[in-house]
Amino acid sequence: MKTKIFFRRLKPALILVLTYGFAFTATAQNYYPADVGNNWVLENADVEERRTYSLEGPETVNRTEVITLKIETEELSTGEVVDIDKYFLTVGSEAIKLHGTALEEAAIGGTVTADFPTPATFFPLHLELGDKWQIVADAEVKAGFLKIGGKSTTNLKVVGFEDLETPAGTFQNCAKVELALVFSAGGFINVKSTTYQWLAPDIGPVQYQNSDGLLFKLVSTNLPTNPYDVNADGVVNILDLAFIASHFGESNPEADVNADGIVNILDLVLMAQNFSN
Repeated sequence: MKTKIFFRRLKPALILVLTYGFAFTATAQNYYPADVGNNWVLENADVEERRTYSLEGPETVNRTEVITLKIETEELSTGEVVDIDKYFLTVGSEAIKLHGTALEEAAIGGTVTADFPTPATFFPLHLELGDKWQIVADAEVKAGFLKIGGKSTTNLKVVGFEDLETPAGTFQNCAKVELALVFSAGGFINVKSTTYQWLAPDIGPVQYQNSDGLLFKLVSTNLPTNPYDVNADGVVNILDLAFIASHFGESNPEADVNADGIVNILDLVLMAQNFSN
């Protein structure tokens, strides 16, 4: 009887040791949770503009079932939506794939649409410093009655990781992604722009900087902004880790922080990686 009690008490301690031992070899975190219904609202207080990201669908585009990432830009003073961009996506185990776009472009006074017979990588789900990828598209520009073929190339690169403070909370280890766009059409339309998107692990977009240098910060999202504070005391610490350890091997959704259906070493590692400073 004493032996059983000893091993029952020893089990959480062993789990904690394993957690710290594997803390730096854990499965990478998802930097762009792409489930239908997820939404993020970012605002720039100076110019009173709002960017709302929402994932909708599914729908069928070119005989492929996709979800739609819709990004609306709105003037807060008037409530007018001045820009709507749509990205048609599928989500794999390693990356979000891009199948088509329908973008409103104020710079050319029209819309730019593109299809991708071979889907391009929109965003990898797991990001590391120095990661690079490219989105190249043959596009069509529509401006009034005018239709012109064009070429769009976007080079994306993870240029850093930062801790960010936003109205929605403080987010650690946010990936800063540079998006350098070159667009040309008809021999007379030439657009170059560089923007930045910050993505928080298991949260997604938390900050955006447009080509004019204006910053938009997250003000609300329907995702839990700190999924690791499982005991809801405002800080991620050893108490949260102990809570998960106490449910090791179970299917308890409160302790299953990576939502894979089982409380295991991956949940413990994620928790250890996200301890508050």
